[in-house]
Amino acid sequence: MFDYLIVGAGFAGAVCAERLASRGRKVVICDKRPHVGGNAYDHYDSAGILVHEYGPHIFHTDSWRTYNYLSTFTRWRPYEHRVLAEVDGKQLPFPINIDTVNLLYGLSLDEGSISQFFAGCAEPVAHAKTSEEVVIGKIGRDLYEKFFRNYTRKQWGLDPSELDASVAARVPARMNHDDRYFGDAFQVMPAQGYTTMFERMLDHPNIWVVLGADDRLLRSEVRYDKMIYTGPIDDFFDHRYGPLPYRSIHFGFETHACAKFQPEAVVNCPNDHDYTRVTEFKYLTGQRHPKTTVVYEYPTSKGDPYYPVPRPQNAELFRKYKALADATLDVHFVGRLATYRYYNMDQVVAQALALVAQLEGAESKAA
Repeated sequence: MFDYLIVGAGFAGAVCAERLASRGRKVVICDKRPHVGGNAYDHYDSAGILVHEYGPHIFHTDSWRTYNYLSTFTRWRPYEHRVLAEVDGKQLPFPINIDTVNLLYGLSLDEGSISQFFAGCAEPVAHAKTSEEVVIGKIGRDLYEKFFRNYTRKQWGLDPSELDASVAARVPARMNHDDRYFGDAFQVMPAQGYTTMFERMLDHPNIWVVLGADDRLLRSEVRYDKMIYTGPIDDFFDHRYGPLPYRSIHFGFETHACAKFQPEAVVNCPNDHDYTRVTEFKYLTGQRHPKTTVVYEYPTSKGDPYYPVPRPQNAELFRKYKALADATLDVHFVGRLATYRYYNMDQVVAQALALVAQLEGAESKAA
């Protein structure tokens, strides 16, 4: 008899499993894939290069609590992520900053004049509701067309005018020379990789890990008191109201007989090619190797669900499933897919920690 069945061994499920097990609960955690780590799973490829099987995962957070919790299971490698975008035949810093503008237009702007430049380009929008309105309202239509519009169309299969404002708001323009992709206080990578971190997290006598398992079959074969579910919420309810839209990605890996393939970890391709970006893993991991492996990302509507599509009609459909979830006693939904939110890794960790605290609080009151 287990106290909890946890479906999904990614960040949400693993954090819940570890916290509950450390409090004396007996937990069985399952995943349909043959490995732990969810989409953050990494491994050594045939050339001996550490790669992220489901695309690049760069850890960053402003939360000391989240960073400190994960530090229990890994040493960290400091890493500041940088991205270039191929625009008009040039590879330019992205997110857009002073250097991006100067290199693109042949200008000599500084921190005293960049805000005036953006103000002159912007087409103010009183209440931005779409990603298009967010971008043109801040930096104008030309930069929007060059950096955002076509990339968004490839990534989401929709024009930015059809997407919630929150999508573009994730990548702001900067009024300085900061060329880092993230600005968080903690920007690090697990020194031995994500998979090792997950294995340590789940290495507890109160945790049983079942991989390559159909959770529906496991539910009927295992005795448990409560469930924590981290998969797609519409799948849990057999798509009663129809499927929630997700975007998936096809990954094309290539290994090259050179130590370095491109000038930065990621090169975005907003206007050319079918792929959105190219990632070189050795930048992320710090590995030294005479060869290098890169991955090309081809967004698609088919395949494993990765990104909930933020649109008003999808939010409305999710609310129907959320009502079912709220009425389903002893099943708790957590994580990106179960809550249909475009969360970063640290946000999922924080959400899982909060859920366990909530469960412990409820049990204390009941006692």
